Amino acid sequence: MRWDNHRVVITAAGRDFGRTLAIRLADLGAEVFLSARHLAAAQRVRDEIRERGHQRVHAFACDLTDPGSIRDFAAGVGEHTDRVDVLVNNGSRYLAGPDLLSATDADVVDAIASGATGTVLTTKSFLPLLLNSDRPDVVTMVSACGTPGHHRSDAHDAFYAAKRAQGGFTEILSKRLRPQGVRVISLYPPDFVNADPLSEEWETTSREAEDALTAQSLVECILFAVAQPRDCFIKAFHFEQV
Repeated sequence: MRWDNHRVVITAAGRDFGRTLAIRLADLGAEVFLSARHLAAAQRVRDEIRERGHQRVHAFACDLTDPGSIRDFAAGVGEHTDRVDVLVNNGSRYLAGPDLLSATDADVVDAIASGATGTVLTTKSFLPLLLNSDRPDVVTMVSACGTPGHHRSDAHDAFYAAKRAQGGFTEILSKRLRPQGVRVISLYPPDFVNADPLSEEWETTSREAEDALTAQSLVECILFAVAQPRDCFIKAFHFEQV
């Protein structure tokens, strides 16, 4: 599937999986609007993509803990396009440490605000542009930590809280936006291998049954879900943890 006619917004695309997804979708022809907390990080990824010959890529600053910054991001995208076809809620601060007392209050607030409040407000801010599309999809990178009963991660309790909030939000949003034709797709991956998409490792990473989940497979899940006919609402991808 080519993405030449898709306009895609990706949060937290300055590094890690957000960067990976931005590069891969641009390679498929998508026009990409990417954000990072710091503008310089988003611009670095924008420049990497442009060096590959794809000029339809735009960089923005967006602090997912700041409602005003989220609104400014959506307004900035709106100056370039009258629609968004896919919104990828990728941003959420990871907080490590299985001891509740190990994080400062500020760290707890930042983790929950970026993952939970940030996802809600980003979706809210971009919904008018999504509704202008004839094929709108909201894709949210949740985590296995957002799955009821999951306990195998060393992430902090606050990160678990943020991910459960994301899961609850996308669950009800899928039901409520379906009458308007908006599909809401959530991914719940465990820890996964995120090879640099611009390196040889991207092509050589082992993807056998005994291997950990890869970013390649997560990208392919997103491509698969978005490519389905509009009557096919794939609500969630859950993955076996090695």
